[in-house]
Amino acid sequence: MKKIFFKISTFCMALLVFVSSLSFTIESHYCGDILVDTSMFGKVESCGMEVKQKPSSKECDITKKNCCSDKQLVLEGQDTLKISFDKLEKEQQFFIAVFFHTYNNLFEVSEEVIPSFNNYPLPIIVRHIYKLDEAYLI
Repeated sequence: MKKIFFKISTFCMALLVFVSSLSFTIESHYCGDILVDTSMFGKVESCGMEVKQKPSSKECDITKKNCCSDKQLVLEGQDTLKISFDKLEKEQQFFIAVFFHTYNNLFEVSEEVIPSFNNYPLPIIVRHIYKLDEAYLI
């Protein structure tokens, strides 16, 4: 049971480290105020209503305003996972060492059973009481 719990907790901690260091991007395409498409791994599909940019000429042009917009949400993972032990103050280092030692010994089970009656002498047998209290059916 202890091995199973240990393996499950180890797997969960490894998964936590992996997810915390993972970074990804969420892209969204809005047409006006309406969300049209969302993508995590590829390009978003457009709604087909974007204004195509024509090559500009030197004459005066009237262009239509684009109603579509693309937004990106970048979730960056953690870069530094290891905290340097040198950055901790002396009291913090002492607390961590004492906490680890106490926590380790808290769950340590002693398998050696020491009987308490070895320290005392056996009582002196004066009479055999079991022979005096015997009852026989005839």
